[in-house]
Amino acid sequence: MFDYREDGNFVRKKTGVVVACNLTPKHRYLRLSVIGKPQALHRMIFLYHHGYLPKVTDHIDGNRLNNRIENLRACTQSENCLNSKHRATSTSPYKNVYLAKHSKNNPKYSPDWKENWVVSITVNKKRQYVGSFEDVELADLVATEARDLYHGAFARHS
Repeated sequence: MFDYREDGNFVRKKTGVVVACNLTPKHRYLRLSVIGKPQALHRMIFLYHHGYLPKVTDHIDGNRLNNRIENLRACTQSENCLNSKHRATSTSPYKNVYLAKHSKNNPKYSPDWKENWVVSITVNKKRQYVGSFEDVELADLVATEARDLYHGAFARHS
């Protein structure tokens, strides 16, 4: 029914017209209709090239609209989560870095206490403490190294 184009789209074999895709807030991915059933475009492109559908298909660059086959890979749900972007709602300027919470009610509190930036990442579905740093840029550098070490090809730094 379809042919793949280098730009990450399908065209209809009969007409050569680019397949119309819907982007809805509910699904957040481009979708097309195959035999009357809605399907995610990136999953159909993966199936077209590899002949099977993995449980999860990851966009390597994190851009859901970039459906070129070079940008798609099979992965687990955990690996897909490792490749997530830094949350815009985070209070920290960097991924995997947060400001330690201390309060005057804490018995270890002292008036000369300095801010500490804590680095923690997920390893094998568990949060792992990496370290605590006074300098936020140093904390970001350590977080980047930890992601490279533990997340490998699925490490995302932004």
